Amino acid sequence: QTSMKNMERELVCPVCKEMYKQPLALPCTHNVCHVCASEVLLQHGHLCCDPTSEPTSPAATPSTRSPRLGRRSVPKPDRLDRLLKSGFGTYPGRKRGAVHPQTVSFPCPACQRDVDLGERGLGSLFRNLTLERVVERYRQTINISAAIMCQFCKPPQLEATKGCTECKSSFCNECFKLYHPWGTQKAQHEPTPPTLTFRPKGLMCPEHKEEVTHYCKTCQRLVCQLCRVRRTHTSHKITPVLSAYQALREKLTKSLAYILSSQDTVQTQIAELEETVKHTEV
Repeated sequence: QTSMKNMERELVCPVCKEMYKQPLALPCTHNVCHVCASEVLLQHGHLCCDPTSEPTSPAATPSTRSPRLGRRSVPKPDRLDRLLKSGFGTYPGRKRGAVHPQTVSFPCPACQRDVDLGERGLGSLFRNLTLERVVERYRQTINISAAIMCQFCKPPQLEATKGCTECKSSFCNECFKLYHPWGTQKAQHEPTPPTLTFRPKGLMCPEHKEEVTHYCKTCQRLVCQLCRVRRTHTSHKITPVLSAYQALREKLTKSLAYILSSQDTVQTQIAELEETVKHTEV
């Protein structure tokens, strides 16, 4: 729990104190939300793009956008006029080379230094997609862990502490005991961490209780990772389960095709033999 809290602190924007949304990487290696950076520049008199416009990317889906974006307003027209008259940015009728180009200085809220962004301002910065994906995964982890409740408790539901792959359900401690009574076959079910998506349980090695991953052609049996390192399989031809499955399936398909193609011939021979039997009986 402590490590999760520490990680969450690393994923918080120093301006809005919320998790990063479309973080921009500053030259000083710190990060700041795209919207927050736009607002900071506007507060310092720099005209930049509309802070409510979001660049498109796989990480910026409607479900992950910050609720605070809807509360932020576009700068008022009179404020924009003041900024334009003061000589910042470009606008129709003004030539780019008419005035000495101005570099944009951004006060980093993390290191308290003025960072030079050049003429383009925020346009010169890159989105930190790696950080964005980390934030998204962290959000999903928090949402999933918070949503897993016992599926058998009477209201109010308790938080699930155990999962069962065979039952495909999540239980609290008491419900797990109740639905897996001692002395029954269900008592043999092994508890797993609670989850909302139960992956089908694979074939298990009877010797090591590990999931089988390979096939030993020499012994003609499935083996797990522990089986592979044993001396009994030294110099044996071992292949992944998928490769062995595809090879055996192809061989079986050919055998079935041969049998089906010979079916008419076999039926004809059976009919001839039945006629011979009747003739012999007569």
